[in-house]
Amino acid sequence: MNRKGTLFVITGPSGVGKGTVLQRVIQSMDRLYFSISATTRNPREGEQDGVQYHFLTREQFEQRIRQGRLLEYAEYVGNYYGTPLDPVEEHLGQGEDVLLEIELQGALKVKETRPDAVLVFIAPPSYHALETRLRGRGTEEEAVIQKRMNAARRECAGMEHYQYIVVNEQVEAAADELRAILLSCRCLRTKRGFALE
Repeated sequence: MNRKGTLFVITGPSGVGKGTVLQRVIQSMDRLYFSISATTRNPREGEQDGVQYHFLTREQFEQRIRQGRLLEYAEYVGNYYGTPLDPVEEHLGQGEDVLLEIELQGALKVKETRPDAVLVFIAPPSYHALETRLRGRGTEEEAVIQKRMNAARRECAGMEHYQYIVVNEQVEAAADELRAILLSCRCLRTKRGFALE
Protein backbone atom coordinates (compact mmCIF):
# COMPACT_ATOMS: atom_id res chain seq x y z
CA MET A 1 0.00 0.00 0.00
CA ASN A 2 1.48 3.33 -1.09
CA ARG A 3 0.58 6.22 1.15
CA LYS A 4 1.80 9.77 1.05
CA GLY A 5 2.74 11.19 4.41
CA THR A 6 0.77 13.86 6.25
CA LEU A 7 2.20 17.27 7.06
CA PHE A 8 1.58 18.14 10.72
CA VAL A 9 2.17 21.70 11.90
CA ILE A 10 2.77 21.96 15.65
CA THR A 11 2.57 25.39 17.27
CA GLY A 12 2.60 26.70 20.81
CA PRO A 13 4.10 29.58 22.74
CA SER A 14 7.73 29.60 23.80
CA GLY A 15 8.13 27.65 27.05
CA VAL A 16 5.00 25.51 26.65
CA GLY A 17 7.07 22.33 26.29
CA LYS A 18 6.53 21.57 22.59
CA GLY A 19 9.98 20.06 22.23
CA THR A 20 9.55 17.71 25.19
CA VAL A 21 6.13 16.51 24.01
CA LEU A 22 7.39 16.03 20.45
CA GLN A 23 10.42 14.03 21.61
CA ARG A 24 8.17 11.59 23.50
CA VAL A 25 6.03 11.12 20.38
CA ILE A 26 8.97 10.79 17.96
CA GLN A 27 10.63 8.15 20.17
CA SER A 28 7.46 6.05 20.27
CA MET A 29 6.25 6.11 16.65
CA ASP A 30 7.65 5.01 13.32
CA ARG A 31 7.41 6.75 9.92
CA LEU A 32 7.89 10.20 11.42
CA TYR A 33 10.30 12.88 10.24
CA PHE A 34 10.90 15.95 12.39
CA SER A 35 11.72 18.91 10.17
CA ILE A 36 14.61 20.95 11.53
CA SER A 37 13.89 24.65 11.14
CA ALA A 38 16.38 27.27 10.13
CA THR A 39 16.84 30.39 12.26
CA THR A 40 18.96 33.49 12.58
CA ARG A 41 18.83 33.49 16.40
CA ASN A 42 21.94 32.61 18.36
CA PRO A 43 22.25 29.05 19.68
CA ARG A 44 21.41 28.53 23.35
CA GLU A 45 23.87 26.66 25.54
CA GLY A 46 24.08 23.03 24.45
CA GLU A 47 22.34 23.54 21.09
CA GLN A 48 24.07 22.21 17.97
CA ASP A 49 23.74 23.29 14.36
CA GLY A 50 21.64 20.78 12.42
CA VAL A 51 20.20 19.21 15.58
CA GLN A 52 17.88 21.75 17.22
CA TYR A 53 18.06 24.25 14.32
CA HIS A 54 20.06 25.09 11.24
CA PHE A 55 21.70 28.28 12.54
CA LEU A 56 22.15 30.77 9.69
CA THR A 57 23.29 34.35 9.37
CA ARG A 58 20.65 36.86 8.29
CA GLU A 59 22.33 37.05 4.86
CA GLN A 60 22.24 33.24 4.41
CA PHE A 61 18.59 33.11 5.42
CA GLU A 62 17.58 35.91 3.05
CA GLN A 63 19.40 34.14 0.20
CA ARG A 64 17.24 31.03 0.81
CA ILE A 65 14.14 33.23 0.73
CA ARG A 66 15.15 34.63 -2.68
CA GLN A 67 15.85 31.11 -3.99
CA GLY A 68 12.41 29.80 -2.91
CA ARG A 69 14.02 27.14 -0.73
CA LEU A 70 11.69 27.61 2.27
CA LEU A 71 8.20 26.18 2.75
CA GLU A 72 7.46 29.11 5.04
CA TYR A 73 9.33 31.71 7.02
CA ALA A 74 8.56 34.46 9.46
CA GLU A 75 10.27 36.99 11.67
CA TYR A 76 9.65 36.42 15.36
CA VAL A 77 10.99 38.56 18.23
CA GLY A 78 13.73 39.95 15.97
CA ASN A 79 14.90 36.73 14.28
CA TYR A 80 13.96 34.79 11.17
CA TYR A 81 12.61 31.24 11.45
CA GLY A 82 11.77 29.05 8.47
CA THR A 83 11.24 25.53 7.15
CA PRO A 84 13.59 24.11 4.48
CA LEU A 85 11.37 22.82 1.64
CA ASP A 86 13.35 19.94 0.06
CA PRO A 87 13.51 17.57 3.07
CA VAL A 88 9.77 18.03 3.72
CA GLU A 89 8.87 17.04 0.15
CA GLU A 90 11.27 14.12 0.16
CA HIS A 91 9.95 12.54 3.37
CA LEU A 92 6.27 13.07 2.52
CA GLY A 93 6.89 11.35 -0.82
CA GLN A 94 8.41 8.36 1.02
CA GLY A 95 5.22 7.92 3.04
CA GLU A 96 6.55 9.44 6.25
CA ASP A 97 4.54 11.93 8.28
CA VAL A 98 6.39 15.22 8.68
CA LEU A 99 6.25 17.28 11.88
CA LEU A 100 6.91 21.01 11.66
CA GLU A 101 7.36 22.91 14.92
CA ILE A 102 6.65 26.50 13.91
CA GLU A 103 4.91 29.61 15.21
CA LEU A 104 1.45 30.93 14.34
CA GLN A 105 2.39 33.17 11.42
CA GLY A 106 4.33 30.37 9.70
CA ALA A 107 1.58 27.83 10.40
CA LEU A 108 -1.01 29.99 8.69
CA LYS A 109 1.30 30.44 5.68
CA VAL A 110 1.69 26.65 5.42
CA LYS A 111 -2.09 26.19 5.60
CA GLU A 112 -2.51 28.66 2.70
CA THR A 113 -0.20 26.71 0.41
CA ARG A 114 -0.90 23.24 1.87
CA PRO A 115 -4.60 23.10 2.82
CA ASP A 116 -4.23 19.38 3.64
CA ALA A 117 -1.78 20.17 6.47
CA VAL A 118 -3.03 19.26 9.95
CA LEU A 119 -2.58 22.06 12.50
CA VAL A 120 -2.09 21.19 16.19
CA PHE A 121 -1.72 23.85 18.90
CA ILE A 122 0.03 22.95 22.16
CA ALA A 123 -1.32 25.27 24.84
CA PRO A 124 -0.23 25.93 28.42
CA PRO A 125 -2.72 25.23 31.22
CA SER A 126 -2.54 28.97 32.11
CA TYR A 127 -0.47 32.08 31.39
CA HIS A 128 0.88 31.91 34.95
CA ALA A 129 2.17 28.36 34.36
CA LEU A 130 3.79 29.48 31.11
CA GLU A 131 5.57 32.43 32.75
CA THR A 132 6.83 30.14 35.53
CA ARG A 133 8.30 27.77 32.92
CA LEU A 134 9.98 30.62 31.03
CA ARG A 135 11.57 31.98 34.20
CA GLY A 136 12.65 28.47 35.21
CA ARG A 137 14.83 28.20 32.10
CA GLY A 138 17.13 30.90 33.44
CA THR A 139 18.32 31.65 29.91
CA GLU A 140 16.66 34.99 29.12
CA GLU A 141 16.57 38.53 30.45
CA GLU A 142 13.37 40.06 31.84
CA ALA A 143 12.70 42.08 28.68
CA VAL A 144 12.87 38.92 26.55
CA ILE A 145 10.54 37.06 28.94
CA GLN A 146 8.01 39.88 28.65
CA LYS A 147 8.31 39.83 24.84
CA ARG A 148 7.70 36.07 24.86
CA MET A 149 4.67 36.44 27.15
CA ASN A 150 3.19 39.12 24.87
CA ALA A 151 3.84 36.86 21.86
CA ALA A 152 2.23 33.94 23.74
CA ARG A 153 -0.98 35.93 24.24
CA ARG A 154 -1.11 36.74 20.52
CA GLU A 155 -0.40 33.11 19.58
CA CYS A 156 -3.02 31.69 21.94
CA ALA A 157 -5.56 34.10 20.45
CA GLY A 158 -4.92 32.32 17.12
CA MET A 159 -5.90 28.85 18.40
CA GLU A 160 -9.17 29.15 16.45
CA HIS A 161 -7.22 28.42 13.24
CA TYR A 162 -6.12 24.97 14.47
CA GLN A 163 -7.95 21.67 14.06
CA TYR A 164 -6.58 20.25 17.33
CA ILE A 165 -5.64 21.69 20.74
CA VAL A 166 -3.39 19.77 23.17
CA VAL A 167 -3.04 21.28 26.66
CA ASN A 168 0.37 20.48 28.12
CA GLU A 169 -0.34 20.30 31.81
CA GLN A 170 1.36 16.90 32.13
CA VAL A 171 3.87 15.83 29.47
CA GLU A 172 2.86 12.16 29.13
CA ALA A 173 -0.83 13.00 28.78
CA ALA A 174 -0.04 15.66 26.16
CA ALA A 175 2.17 13.20 24.26
CA ASP A 176 -0.63 10.60 24.34
CA GLU A 177 -3.06 13.12 22.86
CA LEU A 178 -0.65 14.10 20.09
CA ARG A 179 0.02 10.41 19.26
CA ALA A 180 -3.74 9.85 19.03
CA ILE A 181 -4.06 12.72 16.55
CA LEU A 182 -1.28 11.35 14.35
CA LEU A 183 -2.69 7.82 14.42
CA SER A 184 -6.21 8.96 13.60
CA CYS A 185 -4.94 10.88 10.57
CA ARG A 186 -3.09 7.79 9.35
CA CYS A 187 -6.41 5.91 9.39
CA LEU A 188 -8.25 8.37 7.15
CA ARG A 189 -9.68 6.68 4.08
CA THR A 190 -7.90 9.19 1.84
CA LYS A 191 -4.56 8.30 3.44
CA ARG A 192 -4.94 4.51 3.44
CA GLY A 193 -4.82 3.93 -0.31
CA PHE A 194 -6.31 0.57 0.56
CA ALA A 195 -8.77 -1.66 -1.25
CA LEU A 196 -9.77 -5.26 -0.55
CA GLU A 197 -9.14 -7.74 -3.36
